[in-house]
Amino acid sequence: MTAATYQYVDLPDASVVTTRALLAARENIADTVAARAMMCIHGGAGFGKTLAVNTCLRALEPGEDVRKIAFRARPTARAVRYELFTALDLAGGPPRHPSEFDRLLKTALAERPRTFLVDEAQWLNGEAFEYFRYLWDEPATQLAIIFVGGEGCHTVLRREPMLSSRVFIWQHFTRLTPGEVLEAIPLFHPVWAGADPDDIAFADRHAAHGNFRAWAQLTAHIRLALARTGRPGVDRDLLRWAFSRLGTAA
Repeated sequence: MTAATYQYVDLPDASVVTTRALLAARENIADTVAARAMMCIHGGAGFGKTLAVNTCLRALEPGEDVRKIAFRARPTARAVRYELFTALDLAGGPPRHPSEFDRLLKTALAERPRTFLVDEAQWLNGEAFEYFRYLWDEPATQLAIIFVGGEGCHTVLRREPMLSSRVFIWQHFTRLTPGEVLEAIPLFHPVWAGADPDDIAFADRHAAHGNFRAWAQLTAHIRLALARTGRPGVDRDLLRWAFSRLGTAA
């Protein structure tokens, strides 16, 4: 897997926070990889799914061969074949016939254990999910698969009994609770380290709503405000200015 982009925006000094969801993902992913099984991590946009999975999988490298695939539109089985061909860095050109293509992929996947991170899996339809199951079911392949996606990913998987019955672990990512926000956000970025907990709670109620991506965006604006005003720390005026940029009001 290539070097991960761990933050949602270009946010200097931001840290990956070990939330309860990330701790659970670390354990779940390690168990899934050890079992050469399949796992589904699903939840709303911006809740930290991909960040957590990238962090956990990188901790398994270089001992584990991790390959990442992401889809931006609903792929056919043919498109999945081509994505796998590219992810595996296979030599030569892709085979033209499906049966030949399948043999090539199964041979490559039997060479050594591998883990596929299939991101944006909410774009997969039944045909695409079924193709992953087809490869995983091959006795010679040594494959672990981590599907990561929005709620649509969970819905489609549950509609496919042959595949959903093979999913080893399901993990649902949700918003940070107000208590988790007060624990995690001061660790997320230095601008919040000395902030009044009431101001952090105020920011969460009016702008971030327990969403890590929203917190990253808010933090980027607060950094700019602090640099431009020279103020020593976060206050309500700075927060309201940032809210106006984010299209919220307080």
